[in-house]
Amino acid sequence: MNTENLRTFLLLVKLKNFTRVAEQLFVAQSTVTNRIAELERETDVRLLRRDTRNVALTEEGKTFSDYARRIVEMEDACIGAVRGGMRQIRLGATNAVYEGVVKDRVFRGIAEGKSYRVTIGHTAGILEMLWDGLLDVAYIYQDVRRAGYLCMPFSRDELVFLARADKNGFPDGIRQEQLAGVPCAMCNFSLQEIGSYLRELFPAGHVFPFEVDNSNKVKDFLNAGLGYAFLPRGIVKEELSSGKFAEIVPLDFTRMQIPSYCVCRKEDKALCFAPDQDVV
Repeated sequence: MNTENLRTFLLLVKLKNFTRVAEQLFVAQSTVTNRIAELERETDVRLLRRDTRNVALTEEGKTFSDYARRIVEMEDACIGAVRGGMRQIRLGATNAVYEGVVKDRVFRGIAEGKSYRVTIGHTAGILEMLWDGLLDVAYIYQDVRRAGYLCMPFSRDELVFLARADKNGFPDGIRQEQLAGVPCAMCNFSLQEIGSYLRELFPAGHVFPFEVDNSNKVKDFLNAGLGYAFLPRGIVKEELSSGKFAEIVPLDFTRMQIPSYCVCRKEDKALCFAPDQDVV
């Protein structure tokens, strides 16, 4: 299977427009069409739905795009490895772990002359890329066990309750029974323990005004002064230090402690960052 065709397909999935893909690749639009048609002949399935305005993936196309992306990434990794020279470390992390701990370590490494290729995603996707050999190391909230791999404690954080400083209605702290009466964002950190902890703090069936799966989007909610939220302390350390966000003390419930882990193949241990000091 021609990887040039795969790259064209992935770009089309991203741009959803044959003309724009052709312009970006500096080829004729008919070339783009022919590359997609060749892939559909090879797979013997229809990968895309087309009309005059839109390009959308079929169900088979969605499955195919995942494999196409892996093939392209593996080709890039292979070329980089056989060419020698400085190795680019391919790391993946959940957004909260990256923002809280890993980002500073990456920038420090770049300043020392190292090179990184960073993928931000959810735990399941990050681990799948690691198992497939597309990542060298993963930084996640989940303690996993797999033959041939190491899973090492990396750092420890805690969930804190926050508001924009000028919108804090609880300067003396908050009780659990008061949580249901305030607008609070709900973030799905893709970790069952965190979700269970947060939902147990609220009445059954509680409706949150804002639910999202990215912790940075929760920060946007707080920045807009729309309400309150629980976030790992590590990703709001700058806002707390500057006084932009205020931490609200829990009066009758405890903060959840969140350990994170570094996962890698045993032979790649040297590529991992050393365990970090606790954020808390």
